[in-house]
Amino acid sequence: MTALAARATSAPFLNPDRLFPAEPSVRAIARRLYERVKDLPLISPHGHTDPRWYAENQHFPDPATLFVVPDHYVFRMLYSQGIRLEDLGVPRRDGGPVETDGRAIWRLFASNYHLFRGTPTRMWLDHAFSTLFGIDELLCAGNADATYDTIAKALQTDAFRPRAMFERFNIEAIATTESPLDELKWHKMIRESGWTGRVVTAYRPDPVVDPDFEGFAANLEKFGELTGEDTLSWSGYLAAHRKRRDFFKSFGATSTDHGHPTARTADLSPTEAQALFDRVKGGEASAQDAELFRAQMLTEMARMSLDDGLVMQIHPGAVRNHNGGIFARHGRDMGADVPSATEYVHALKPLLDRFGNERDLTIILFTLDETSYSRELAPLAGHYPALRLGPAWWFFDSPEGMRRFRELTTETAGFYNTVGFNDDTRAFPSIPARHDVSRRVDCAFLATLVSQHRLGEDEAHEVAHDLAYKLAKTAYKL
Repeated sequence: MTALAARATSAPFLNPDRLFPAEPSVRAIARRLYERVKDLPLISPHGHTDPRWYAENQHFPDPATLFVVPDHYVFRMLYSQGIRLEDLGVPRRDGGPVETDGRAIWRLFASNYHLFRGTPTRMWLDHAFSTLFGIDELLCAGNADATYDTIAKALQTDAFRPRAMFERFNIEAIATTESPLDELKWHKMIRESGWTGRVVTAYRPDPVVDPDFEGFAANLEKFGELTGEDTLSWSGYLAAHRKRRDFFKSFGATSTDHGHPTARTADLSPTEAQALFDRVKGGEASAQDAELFRAQMLTEMARMSLDDGLVMQIHPGAVRNHNGGIFARHGRDMGADVPSATEYVHALKPLLDRFGNERDLTIILFTLDETSYSRELAPLAGHYPALRLGPAWWFFDSPEGMRRFRELTTETAGFYNTVGFNDDTRAFPSIPARHDVSRRVDCAFLATLVSQHRLGEDEAHEVAHDLAYKLAKTAYKL
């Protein structure tokens, strides 16, 4: 028996005290807090799961398609160690050959599972393997086929269809994210099926807002075709957005989502905005024009949110598609978006001057730049009624990232200027694992406050409930 195997037989594979404080009395407080929130329904307002899963409710074909192929958290780590994305089954833009044998992909994944030691991805995967499939030993090359067979067998049962897992996970609501050019046919199919699971869309206008987005000019043309508006005029372009936002709302949308390179906003006069749009639509925009247009559109989107009630999410600071070769072969969202330093105080001021004091507007700010937590984001959200902080996104939906967020923002913004946990998930089985990590980390943080006599335990129970459930539900109007 290997040392790892011996450890697996002598202690629970998922230790019930994971992520709790080491000091026994504080750990006991964390346990009590967690016990009351661990089974609360899941609100998943910022996700990227495929609505087709819920629409067609088909069996997932194999373990690799469920855990590896769609999840950049998994394949980006493997790629960093020299494993080709094609060998992991990640589709190519040109339709070129990739590995299609799920077992071969799984064996490659399992033999490199050690690469995930110490990462949040490892925690999510172990949680899913254990709680969903009863696998209570560490994945490795030696058990790759056995674990594959266990998962594959389960996936062929009705209990592991997407809708059944949705209900098993106790998901109250989940948002997917679609382009304004999407016809939302899968959401239409969900609605017409009569299934009661709440899957809503979110309006992500980047393809027709970012002049640097591939195919921008063609996207504007299609935008006009979908809406019947003249999207080559400034007024028609704005009217098209309003129409599509209303269309998305008809399929349950409660939010918009904006992934810009920076947090810059602008508040141009109508004449200036028209002139800028004329340069952008004609393909004559400079880099400065493109940035100014994105900045102006954040302010325009805030104006529309004030009118139609959609919650606005801004998550700037990612250098998108940093690996040009991977982008050319495989497209977007391949794990090559890299954080950059992001400034908020001056960047957001034009928008906040216009709308920051609006009590009926909710703008949720995310960041990939942790240095901005206490210096900029917490003071802004701790003042402006329109602002809230999204506490976890991408690189920071990890135990350490969550803890640092609470430590750096609570003293200035408190708990109630944040919006609970936002899971940027793509692999469906990781949803409950991510929420569990968040609930454990928050309970550990609250237990520390209680032990230091900075918060009563009765208050901590209420805060734990709000962080796990109420804040996200309220902020996203779900």
